[in-house]
Amino acid sequence: MREQALNIILIIAILLLIDLYVLHGIRGAFKKWKLPHSGDFTFFYWLVSVLLIAGLLFSVYIKLGMGARAATLMIFFLIFLGKISFLPFLMIDDLRRMLILRRDRLKRKPEDISIPPKEHAIPRSEFLMKAGLLAGSIPLAAIRISMPKGLYDYHVKYQTMYLPNLPKAFDGIKLGQISDIHSGSFYNKKAVLGGVEMLLKEKADLIFFTGDLVNGQANEMIHYRDIFAKVKAPLGVYSSLGNHDYGDYGKWPSLADKKKDHEYLIATHKSMGWDLLLNEHRRLKVNGEEIGILGVENWGELSIFPKYGRMDLATKNTDDLPVKLLLSHDPSHWRGEVLPQYPQIDAMFSGHTHGMQFGVRTEHLQWSPIEYIYKEWAGLYQEGKQQLYVNVGYGFVGLAGRVGILPEITIFTLKAGQDPSGYRS
Repeated sequence: MREQALNIILIIAILLLIDLYVLHGIRGAFKKWKLPHSGDFTFFYWLVSVLLIAGLLFSVYIKLGMGARAATLMIFFLIFLGKISFLPFLMIDDLRRMLILRRDRLKRKPEDISIPPKEHAIPRSEFLMKAGLLAGSIPLAAIRISMPKGLYDYHVKYQTMYLPNLPKAFDGIKLGQISDIHSGSFYNKKAVLGGVEMLLKEKADLIFFTGDLVNGQANEMIHYRDIFAKVKAPLGVYSSLGNHDYGDYGKWPSLADKKKDHEYLIATHKSMGWDLLLNEHRRLKVNGEEIGILGVENWGELSIFPKYGRMDLATKNTDDLPVKLLLSHDPSHWRGEVLPQYPQIDAMFSGHTHGMQFGVRTEHLQWSPIEYIYKEWAGLYQEGKQQLYVNVGYGFVGLAGRVGILPEITIFTLKAGQDPSGYRS
C-alpha cells in the first residue's frame, strides 16, 4: 500500500513538472500575446492539467465504468502525446540558452559583474517554441486523419494454439474467431463484406464469434444479417453474447419491449445459422473423438451490469471431454472466475476490449491505454495449463476510428502437445 502511494506521488510530481515545463514553452512561443500570460489562462491550464491527472489515476486505480475509464485514458494519452512531442524543442531551446549564457559569462568583463542577472536573461526562441507546438499538433492531426482509415482495415492474425490433451482427430484443425461486430456502428457494407470474405478465404474448419453483435438493439443487424449469414464452416459456427447484446445500454418503454428485442437478437443468431451457446455446451465429434465447445453469457468482473454467465451450467456433464474450449466475451472472466474455479477449461476465447481502438500492436510490441484497465486485452495469454485469447474486435463502437489496433480476424491452428517454445504469460 505504501509503495503504491509513493508511486502515485511520483507520477503526479512528474506529470506536474512536465506541465509546468510546457506552460513556460507556450508562453515563450507567444511572448507578445497577453492571453498565455494572463491569470485566467494559467488557472484554466492548471485546472485541465489537474483534471486529466485525476482522471488518469481514477481510471487506473478505481473501478469506474468501462466506457468512462476508456474515454478518460484516451483523452489523457492523446494530450500527453502532444506534450511529449513539444518537449524536445523545449530541451533544445534550453540547451541553446545554456550555451549562450556560458559564452556570455566567459566574455563578461569584471565591471559587468554588478549588473543584475535579469538583464543577462536570454529569452526563449519564439521560432523553436512555435515549431515545437506545431510538432505537438502534427501527431494529433495525423491520428485524427488516420482514424477512419483503420475502421475497415481488416487483418488476419495467425496463431498456433497447443493443447496437450487434444485428440489426434483434431490435431491441425483450423479455428477462426471474430468478435465485437457492433453492427450499429457500420456505414460501409462493401467493406464489411470484404472482411467476411477474408475470413471465408481462410477455410476454417469451425468458427467462433465471441459477442457484441450489436450496440444496443437487435434491429441494427437488419442490413448486415445477409452478410454475416455467409459465415459458415464445416464443423459449425458457434457464438456467444456480449455486454451490448442485452439492451442494457438503452432505455426501453417497458421490460417487455427489452425482452422482445433480446429474443429477436437470439433469433438473429439462429437465422444466420450460428449456434448460440447460452450457458451450455456442444460435443464436437471428428472421427469418433470429441472435444467440448462451451459458451457462457456475458460475465464481466469490471462491468456495472449483471453477470449473466453460468459456468456451472456450461460445464455440466463435460467431465469426460479431454479438451474444453470456452467462449466468454469479457476477458476479465478468465481471471475472475475461470482460473480459480474451473481448471478443466483448456482455453477461453474473448473480445470486448477492442484494444481501445488505439495503441501499438506489432509482432514484438503491443501497448494500449486499455492495459491499465485489463491485464489481458489482446492476443494469447497462458497461466499454468490454461490459455486465453483476446480478439481486438471486428467492428467498432464509441470512437469512430482505429489507430494502431486494427480490426482482427484470428485463425488458430490447434496442435496436440506442449508449446515447443515453452511460452508462459
